[in-house]
Amino acid sequence: MICTQLAVLGAGSAVILSVGRGEPPARVLDAAFAIVGVAGTVLALGYLVLHSAVAPDTASASVLFWLTFLVAAVTGTLVIVLDQALVALGRGSSASLRYALGGGVALGAAALVAWQAHGASADVLMACWTLGTTVACVVGAVQLRRLVGYRPRPSLRSSRGRPVLAVGIPYQLLTLTERAPGLVLPLLLAHMVAPEAAAYWYPAWMMAWAAYSAPMLMGIVQFSEGVRDPGRLVSTTWASLRWSLAVGGLAAAVLVLLAHPLLSLLGERYADTSAGALRWLAAGLVPYAVLQAYNAVCRARGAYVEAIVVGATLGVALCASALWAADRGPSDMALAWLVVLSIGAAAVGLRLVVVLRRVKQDAR
Repeated sequence: MICTQLAVLGAGSAVILSVGRGEPPARVLDAAFAIVGVAGTVLALGYLVLHSAVAPDTASASVLFWLTFLVAAVTGTLVIVLDQALVALGRGSSASLRYALGGGVALGAAALVAWQAHGASADVLMACWTLGTTVACVVGAVQLRRLVGYRPRPSLRSSRGRPVLAVGIPYQLLTLTERAPGLVLPLLLAHMVAPEAAAYWYPAWMMAWAAYSAPMLMGIVQFSEGVRDPGRLVSTTWASLRWSLAVGGLAAAVLVLLAHPLLSLLGERYADTSAGALRWLAAGLVPYAVLQAYNAVCRARGAYVEAIVVGATLGVALCASALWAADRGPSDMALAWLVVLSIGAAAVGLRLVVVLRRVKQDAR
């Protein structure tokens, strides 16, 4: 997942900006898909080689693992760009079918393995995950063709790729400030505290991400609409925030109420140890929604430097607070995470109000 986030290189944001400004979608999509395909391959190979050199005892030497890891990195990166491209083209609702089919296939494959083999090696589990991302990617390509008539013709011509990178890289840095803390913290826990600490934290975090994905996706829509129609940025922002809290809040409420049963699917030890952490993380939906709304406004206005500084500072504080509380267990880690996130959201929330008032005055 870290490889996919790094490999995007802001291509999805470049598509949103280019399409929103009236440029032909096919040209920018061809360049974006080629760039992220190459970047995903290079980064995945680099990770596998680096991991094999640094930690040979834990690295998988299986050919199947290497191949499926590469495919997962490339297709996962393509899916991220597909998401943003379809939002830019006004077809964001297509994501539900794409992820339902991809997730269903991955879970079905894992269930079949569990039923037949009563356990599986890392390479087989990686293959199940990869199958799901591949299906989601193929479905997305079909949707692009059927909904907007686009046929992929990836191109690495510099005349097309250079503008995509020039526009996308600053937005990529902003996106990394949002995603990196949640992706990096498990690695920090595994190497600085104990593998068990990472193991108990990670399922709670990934389940909480089910709620966090609502404001994240609404932020993409808000960004796209803000580029397409800057005069409606204020109303779009408040509408996006309301929908983020409504949809994400419903998911968060389910996680709070069913934290123990959901984690019990992984085993009673996970449920007993991490249920409190899941509840605290689910409560972070509200500050996370505020942060996403602020970042989307910064993206739409091109004020990415301010948002990058804020995001990087907050990301470091989130990881540091969680590591500080790691010895006391996942619940205390999640509480520390929530406190820091809430303080950051309060600060950016005030800044968001000021910016929107200024935008409204300028519009008058």
